[in-house]
Amino acid sequence: MQKRHRYIILTLIVVFAAVALTGCAPDPSSFDKLDPKNAGWWDKFLVIPLSGLLDWFKDLLGNYGLSILVVTFLVRLAVLPLTWKQQKSTKAMQELQPKLVKIREKYKNNQQKLQEETMKLFQENNVNPMAGCLPLLVQFPVLIAFYQAIMRNEHISESSFLYMELGSPDPYWILPILAAFTTYIQFIATGAGDNPQMKIMVWIMPIMIFFLAFQFPAALSLYWVYGNIFTILQYVLLFKPKKAQEGATR
Repeated sequence: MQKRHRYIILTLIVVFAAVALTGCAPDPSSFDKLDPKNAGWWDKFLVIPLSGLLDWFKDLLGNYGLSILVVTFLVRLAVLPLTWKQQKSTKAMQELQPKLVKIREKYKNNQQKLQEETMKLFQENNVNPMAGCLPLLVQFPVLIAFYQAIMRNEHISESSFLYMELGSPDPYWILPILAAFTTYIQFIATGAGDNPQMKIMVWIMPIMIFFLAFQFPAALSLYWVYGNIFTILQYVLLFKPKKAQEGATR
């Protein structure tokens, strides 16, 4: 019961933090324009290259909405090795669950011994329980850089795609809902919900993403939706067949 209460409190804290963030979305005009000559390392190696890629593909495809799709695909390809590692970690955690349950039952009245035996089990099997979070954590610096590339690229903020102004939030909430929904489906499709360390994130992350996408530019929400769809397809087309093949050979 105490564990459940901790999860509820944690969820409420994250939700309130996300709600607070929606009130501080900056005006695109408040950002400095990109200046390659005087750029720091962040702009030079992340923001300016992403902005340049967006411009280049826009010229090629004729629309920033499609340009964001292509750049998102390239970004996800870049983190594919980490995603593969995440899948292996998730699978390893699933295989260890029966042993973890026995350890919890055996040492339920001795928290120190429980932690020691749990860490020992992870070390013996070369498993990092937090490795499943790594690709998600890697995405956040890219997301921030992508956000700045959008906000500081005056061409994107002045462009439209379908019914949306890319520099403004989606007025009909369609993208925030899609961003939250595809985030949830991504967690389910990748099996993250089967990992006890990740289970609470299955519910927290979609809520956070909804509130952020509700206030942030539509171009950034497009990036998140595209990325989620790419990840879901990646697991369905690549990782699940691989897992089924490995199971058949045993």
